[in-house]
Amino acid sequence: MIKYLIIALTIISFFSCEKVLMKKDPSNTPTEVFNYLWKQMDEKYSYFDYKKVNWDSVKTVYSSQINDNLSDDELFSILFKMMCEVRDNHTNLISPFNISRYTDKYPIPRSNFDWRIIQNKYIGSNYLITGALYNNWILNTNKKIGYIYYSSFSNTIDDYSLDYIFKRFENADGIIIDVRNNGGGSPTNIFKILSRIVHVKELVYKSRMKNGPGHNNFGESLYVYAEPDGDYRFSNNKIAVLINKNSYSATSYFAAATKAYSSIILIGDSTGGGLGAPTGGELPNGWTYRFSASQTSVKSNSTWDHTDIFEDGVPPDIYVTFTDDDYTNETDPIIERAIQEL
Repeated sequence: MIKYLIIALTIISFFSCEKVLMKKDPSNTPTEVFNYLWKQMDEKYSYFDYKKVNWDSVKTVYSSQINDNLSDDELFSILFKMMCEVRDNHTNLISPFNISRYTDKYPIPRSNFDWRIIQNKYIGSNYLITGALYNNWILNTNKKIGYIYYSSFSNTIDDYSLDYIFKRFENADGIIIDVRNNGGGSPTNIFKILSRIVHVKELVYKSRMKNGPGHNNFGESLYVYAEPDGDYRFSNNKIAVLINKNSYSATSYFAAATKAYSSIILIGDSTGGGLGAPTGGELPNGWTYRFSASQTSVKSNSTWDHTDIFEDGVPPDIYVTFTDDDYTNETDPIIERAIQEL
């Protein structure tokens, strides 16, 4: 009888422990996850004051929507919307079932880019693909203008490709470097290109990282320079760099750096931003996040990232956008303006 009693008590004990184990870890509750993410951003995000975001008010709005009975989908949606309040393309929430990205700012704008038009009217189908760079001479113009398209700073640029292209275009009247629809990537590739198109060493931007919990706690500025390098360069004539709203992150840094040189003209629409180096971590429930933790200044010490819906990212020197007629007539007005300027 005692034997059976021991067995029964063991079974009861097992199920009692199982119930305890099955209880939700209090550190993983929606409330704790929300508070953790809000605090991380409060202490480490870099553009609150610049963008005039009242983060305390944001907490008040979104904390009222949080309770510990939320599903993962519901919690993700609330956290995502909260993060969007800072209007920053370097702000993401990553879960096993979704990755948030800040796109609400732009109601599907004109892309100001159509590769089919570029190929059909400006460079033909016999363009070269040299490493990560598409290149050819611009057709149907009385000027000798080289065209280079770079689709992603994530695609490594090697010295051989640069030597080949800039030797090919060494007698050009001008060069177009098209980085429209380039979502960013490695900063190393920024300076590989710049080294072939600048003629003197210049300070192109400076960055400072958050180093304390206050919204204005930053470390010393890091000064970043571009300088000429490489056997084949094109630094004596004008260069047009083409940008649009779909130019992000490293592409924004590249566009910002060109502001230091009068020989380089930015043409198109403002870039999409992303001029804050991201930091990230893991939430108590295992999801991860990232957001901007630095500020970037260019020459005048004015920061360029998402400010408001009317001025985003790095502004062009010459603003040009597509019209309906441009698409109908298969004309790229940004390339047309670049040809005119070079």
